[in-house]
Amino acid sequence: MADIQKKVEVEEGLENLSRYLDGLFRVPGTNFRFGLDSLIGLIPNVGDTATLFPSLYILYQGARYGVPKITLVRMAFNLGLDYVVGIIPVVGDAFDFVWKANRQNVELIRERANGAGTGTTSDYLFVFGLIGLVVAVLVGSVLASLYIFYSIVWEIWTGNI
Repeated sequence: MADIQKKVEVEEGLENLSRYLDGLFRVPGTNFRFGLDSLIGLIPNVGDTATLFPSLYILYQGARYGVPKITLVRMAFNLGLDYVVGIIPVVGDAFDFVWKANRQNVELIRERANGAGTGTTSDYLFVFGLIGLVVAVLVGSVLASLYIFYSIVWEIWTGNI
């Protein structure tokens, strides 16, 4: 007989946060949904950066719910992919409408967690390390964008273009 794992009940606030970010609006006449992550992400760099922090909260909650570390890595990968691809103009915006990292991460919590309040100290240290890595990617991409913008403005200003 197959071993069926019971799904953990996720707090309503966490479920709502995921819905606001990834599925708040429905395209009329379809089942396609998108959220504030997709809309705010249309603002270059600022939008993706602003929506990253609520997404990191969902990752933090994974540790609180006792999600295994390998699943926390997968959750961080979902966020990282969403952010890194999301900063590419046009392609990233289209990707944001399809890739529902927050919805996926809440579902991972639901499927793989032990329950609220079961996270260990090492889980929290691990997730803070992952958050630090994701924030480092964020800072690096913002600095790269600023450098590119500065270089373009400099070339125009000095008449080299």
